[in-house]
Amino acid sequence: MRLTRRTFLGSAAATLALPRVGHAAVEELRPAPVNLQILPPDYPTTDVWGYGGMPGPEIRLPQGARLDRRLVNGLAQPTTIHWHGLRLPNAMDGVAGVTQDSVAPGGSFDYGFDLKDAGTYWYHPHDRSYEQVGRGLAGALIVTEADAPEVDRDEALVLQDWRMQPTGEMVEDFGALHDMAHAGRIGNYVTANGQSYIERDLPLHARLRLRLINAASARIMQIVHSGFAGWTVAEDGHPLEAPVALPDVLVLGPGQRIDLIVDVAATGDATAYLGLIEGDSAAVLYEVTPTAAERDAALAAPAPLPPNPLPPLGDLAAARAADVRIEGGAMGGMTAARADGVERPMQDLVEMGLVWALNGAAGMPAAPIATVSPGETLRMPLINDTAWPHVMHLHGHPFRVIDGDRPAGPWRDSVLVMPDTRTEIAFRAEEPGDWLFHCHMLEHSASGMMHWVKVG
Repeated sequence: MRLTRRTFLGSAAATLALPRVGHAAVEELRPAPVNLQILPPDYPTTDVWGYGGMPGPEIRLPQGARLDRRLVNGLAQPTTIHWHGLRLPNAMDGVAGVTQDSVAPGGSFDYGFDLKDAGTYWYHPHDRSYEQVGRGLAGALIVTEADAPEVDRDEALVLQDWRMQPTGEMVEDFGALHDMAHAGRIGNYVTANGQSYIERDLPLHARLRLRLINAASARIMQIVHSGFAGWTVAEDGHPLEAPVALPDVLVLGPGQRIDLIVDVAATGDATAYLGLIEGDSAAVLYEVTPTAAERDAALAAPAPLPPNPLPPLGDLAAARAADVRIEGGAMGGMTAARADGVERPMQDLVEMGLVWALNGAAGMPAAPIATVSPGETLRMPLINDTAWPHVMHLHGHPFRVIDGDRPAGPWRDSVLVMPDTRTEIAFRAEEPGDWLFHCHMLEHSASGMMHWVKVG
């Protein structure tokens, strides 16, 4: 595999740029246009949208703390903030037209809630997400454990995908029908914390906690590694029951997160790196040059992270099930679907910008997938009848993949469902409200893959 530190993915440009903001708490988050060096330094700067910088300021608070932030909208279009992956009151979920009114240009909205669960989360808009996230609006939200593992460095890597021109300008084709009907808006350049790649000089045997956040609108990240020995310890913020040795390739769908604990193990002239696969090459995202060891040997394998206080799933055999059928897209064969409560032929749907459907409804339907009571467990078989993968994301409620009547995977909030497959999930309803369920390929949700579950 050919490895490069400056790979332009596809026809224009490629890989990472931004001054690291650090962990300082902020009282306001102000989305607004900003001009930054996104492409490597010998390219022009780019007009992006950011919360002051890009990515947004990292918010790092202890588990059990209260998060209070005021959104002040400096954009020329409405926006919100969705706190991706968190269990929180429905009114704080940040979904325009569902849990709150969108915040108009110049307006503000106060978010405030307690942080129930430790882990790696993120925040982003939930109004015209396919454009606002694509222009750069995203930031890491780290909730730390009271009994955190021993590491020498703990950092989040916000991975973003851009469709760029060599002139430094962003390609202005947000919402293109071709993207919506296919894999979504796939860019040609990927950044980690806004940088073309991140370099560190760290001692041999140094232990790192790396929190990978896929903040792309559509790209499924396939990440390889070399020179690190380590484990996956959490997915979508929630700890695994036991650390799992690093696979050869880490697969991270849009919106998903993976926590790694790794030791610098490269020797000689080799470096340790994480790289993004693209065809037969890998673009470096994060690279460590080993320096003299400060300990005689690597630390012992880490213990599992402390579990979050999630309610148990309960009796899965007795739980109610509500199927979710995914239809549409290019090569999908969908001929009609309901939109605004009316059955419409595909030609009319396309004219409305709708090319996907969930349970026969293109766009947000009036009736939910299911209505469940707090404390009730709901099973949701996800049947992908399309030619494309989808990352299905449930707001406000972690879930587990189910095999028969047994959990088959860790707690998570998003799951990658491959074409022509069936994946079943189950969750325990908690906070009352209308909770969104949608594809996190953001062009897919904008063009029909948007539904909801009612709790209460």
